[in-house]
Amino acid sequence: MTDSTKAIPMEIVDGVFSKYQRPEDLTGENGLIKQLTKALVERVLETEMAEHLGHAKNETVSNATGNTRNGKSKKTLKGDFGEMDIYVPRDREGSFEPQLIPKYKTRFTNFDEQIIALYSRGMTTRQIQSYLEEMYGADVSPTLISNVTDAVNDEVKAWQQRPLDEVYPIVYLDCIHVKIRDAGSVRAKAVYLAVGINMEGEKEMLGIWIAQTEGAKFWLQVVTELKNRGVQDIFIACVDGLKGFPEAIETVFPQTAVQLCIVHMVRYSMNYVHWKLRKEVATDLKHIYQSATLAEAEECLTAFEKKWDATYPPIAQSWRRNWYRITPFFDYPPEIRRAIYTTNAIESVNMSLRRIIKHRGSFPNDESLIKLFYLALNNISQNWDMPIRDWKSALNRFSIQFESRMRTCKVWPFTQNYTQSRCSLLIFLEIRSRRDVRYKSNRMRRQYPADSMAVAGP
Repeated sequence: MTDSTKAIPMEIVDGVFSKYQRPEDLTGENGLIKQLTKALVERVLETEMAEHLGHAKNETVSNATGNTRNGKSKKTLKGDFGEMDIYVPRDREGSFEPQLIPKYKTRFTNFDEQIIALYSRGMTTRQIQSYLEEMYGADVSPTLISNVTDAVNDEVKAWQQRPLDEVYPIVYLDCIHVKIRDAGSVRAKAVYLAVGINMEGEKEMLGIWIAQTEGAKFWLQVVTELKNRGVQDIFIACVDGLKGFPEAIETVFPQTAVQLCIVHMVRYSMNYVHWKLRKEVATDLKHIYQSATLAEAEECLTAFEKKWDATYPPIAQSWRRNWYRITPFFDYPPEIRRAIYTTNAIESVNMSLRRIIKHRGSFPNDESLIKLFYLALNNISQNWDMPIRDWKSALNRFSIQFESRMRTCKVWPFTQNYTQSRCSLLIFLEIRSRRDVRYKSNRMRRQYPADSMAVAGP
């Protein structure tokens, strides 16, 4: 394959580098890169002016209005090269609209993208300002940085209101607390997050909401909004132990099975245990939730009560009180249990978000927090391009257990006949399997092109 891009003649390159002696001559404040950039930008602007007027400089005026050049105006341009003064040509009628550097713009597009990339990784406006000044020598104000990042606000609103899929087999719901300035004081507000597993087994962030505190009443608003955005059914909802939370979900989605996070239950139990006995108590609790059947789990819980009730009675009481919310995962095989017995899928998102905001004292308002979380989640979700573990087996189980509910999903290739539905499922899984093999094969070819050619042959 030949490169269609024409190479710069070596005579020109030799001429440009004739005075090159040290690295500073190339990348310094007045180095060759900066000089070439200035020359090329101004040359393109002159070409745009000639195209606009219909004649080159010093040629006869050929446009109907008699419009001609009217000198140049100075503009300070910011970019990877730092700051650079350029001269933009003007016309007498003031109708010239530059395309490379539009009017009132003083930054290259990729410069704005760099600012947004730094902001999405948790850097504050002051830190970004210091970084750009240190790396590129560009004097950028915090107000300018805020204006650049505010450009994504409309995108955030559209994302928050986008339609969702009709069916999500699994949805994880959780909340973290972040300090936000409100009415002249800083308070810890609750940030509600929802992560869904779609029909292809891939994680998807469903939305971000902010409230004064965490409570079942606001969670009811969250799940209601999910329904209003198109979600018709959720098979399993994985939540923590907030009081009234399961009832709020069942109010909107009455068929949904609510699974309490086992890890949260174990953590709560360990609060009552002396550190010397924590390992032993945790082992006995593990016997309960790692049981093969519900009957075996109940026997293990009874044994736990006999052994520990005299020392730590609140532990068994809390497990008994929430038993019907803890045990739904026993209705499923191991491949589904691993996905629903804990909210680790969303806890990992929470950990990534906390890592990003750990150097911030507080946020000035709710909008700035949602803006940062949206940009950060864009980076986090780039790794969500593969189904969760053992998804095909889980999907097969869902197709049997929730056959009538899955048939209502428009994206699901089921028919009304059960036998045809099973055949459609097998075909669907076979297509997904072949696609995954093709994806891995292409990735191997990109990483090891020589080996791939040797295997593939001529």
